[in-house]
Amino acid sequence: MKKNILIVEDNADLASLVQLHVLDINCDADIAHDGGQALRMYQSKAYDLVILDIMLPVMDGISLCQKMRDKGAYVPIIMLTSKASELDRVVGLEVGADDYLTKPFSFPELLARIKAQFRTIEALTHKPTHQTSELFQMGYLRMDVGKRLVTIQGKAIALTAKEFDLLLYFAKHPGQVFTRSQLLDQVWGYQFEGYDHTVNTHINRLRLKIEADPAKPKYILTVWGVGYKCGDGI
Repeated sequence: MKKNILIVEDNADLASLVQLHVLDINCDADIAHDGGQALRMYQSKAYDLVILDIMLPVMDGISLCQKMRDKGAYVPIIMLTSKASELDRVVGLEVGADDYLTKPFSFPELLARIKAQFRTIEALTHKPTHQTSELFQMGYLRMDVGKRLVTIQGKAIALTAKEFDLLLYFAKHPGQVFTRSQLLDQVWGYQFEGYDHTVNTHINRLRLKIEADPAKPKYILTVWGVGYKCGDGI
């Protein structure tokens, strides 16, 4: 069954190229060239994924992402950002984007990221109902895998899908050290040179949400010169 993608990009040539390439992975795609048009299309049709540029006429990508998330139904969003704007990437993830890609990008990389998002959604929607949910406890932090729920001292913590997946991967491998490239491969489902900062950004966001003092983390620890590992939270 074909997936439906909404491409929100004011560069008509680039939007058409993206539309052409997603046909290779059995996807149909609609194009919106400004934020206002995109929001109307998003509200009137069910999409399986959104590719969203940040710099848009009428309504910018950050504001549009917020409005899409307010709609309620969860749809993966991949943001397109300028190469120089780390702030855009951080803000995009904060308002609910699942991943980001900096321009210029390669189309094989874009398709790999799209397929990784689809695999995540498939895993979430096709879980056997008879399985007992896995539970992980790290200090005061508790993860209920079946419910996709994280609590700290009983208080629910709102995580994006990718933040949850990243934390879960650490929880399943306590004490094991992972490089950024390994985390990209295992959690995101792709590995491209130069995108290690994707991991850094997500870990920074996670620490802000789960650590009492993000400057002195206890759940996700930095192993200098190597990568990251899971701490016991104590």
